[in-house]
Amino acid sequence: MALELLAIDLGKRSFHLYGIDTDGVVLSRKVSRAKLAEVVNEIAPATIAMEACASAHHWARCWLAAGREVRLINPRFVKAFVKGSKNDAVDAEAIFEAAARPTMRFVPVKSTDQQDVQSLHRARDRLICHRTALINHTRGLLAEYGIVLPQGPWRFMAQAPTVITDAELSDLARSIFSELLDQLDDLDRRIKKLDAMIVKLCRANETCRRLAQLPGVGPIIATAIVAAVNDGRQFRSGREMAAWIGLVPRQYTTGGKPRLGGIGHRANHYLRRQLIHGARAVVSRLSKHDDQRSTWLRALVARRGFNRAIVALANKTARIAWVLLTKKAAYAAP
Repeated sequence: MALELLAIDLGKRSFHLYGIDTDGVVLSRKVSRAKLAEVVNEIAPATIAMEACASAHHWARCWLAAGREVRLINPRFVKAFVKGSKNDAVDAEAIFEAAARPTMRFVPVKSTDQQDVQSLHRARDRLICHRTALINHTRGLLAEYGIVLPQGPWRFMAQAPTVITDAELSDLARSIFSELLDQLDDLDRRIKKLDAMIVKLCRANETCRRLAQLPGVGPIIATAIVAAVNDGRQFRSGREMAAWIGLVPRQYTTGGKPRLGGIGHRANHYLRRQLIHGARAVVSRLSKHDDQRSTWLRALVARRGFNRAIVALANKTARIAWVLLTKKAAYAAP
């Protein structure tokens, strides 16, 4: 069977293949994980299409190494082609139909280096979530003893040991809070270790060093951008990249009447969150600067408010980052 295009619905243990050969014969077959590579080599398609979901980039690198073209599609774009009730066979057929569209947009395949850095960021984010949960849990328990500590991890970690030592607590309560603080110290040590790894990666990568020159962009944001978009050439403009991150308003235009709302849920949530945190740090220190950017930001804060100004600055930062990535240029401050 000669296939130009083969669609694969990915799974953990079983995969469903779908394709139509030049004679119009339909292939619809369920394959186990152990036999997937063997079956695909037997079919020998020129192009393989998959949803950009879990393990997609791994399989894409395998097929690219075998000399085949790979098309990864955002699952949101595949959903429109699903006919009837959802199952693996229907999903594979929908992937085939979506990949055959001439105007379909595809997701670039990530390299192992990109996935290494993204995994580092995800591990760090998980530890920070655990640290926040542990701090909130400890603060809640301390409040039951009449001890109220300020919000914020650094204030809590600086004040909690002294407050617990000086408080009138039973031996059991004191041992419980000591154990919680030990867990917190361990989490903080692990986070600092990952932070040092990110800083080292940033200093070793020339693109990350150029991005880190942007106001509000440090090693964390610089490495996260490079890991997510590489050189940014899959986007036609900086606005496209900002929209993919989720920093532009939702648009609802009909009858020639454009309507813009707030920023939506379709986003790279991690990257958007980091860019907004960086923009907040810049806007919070406007009084210390008197350049063109600061003048624009002060006027924007006065006109639209603090939070909207933060999102606007994050949007501008993403667009400038796209220019630095695509043109391989250094940032020139206004």
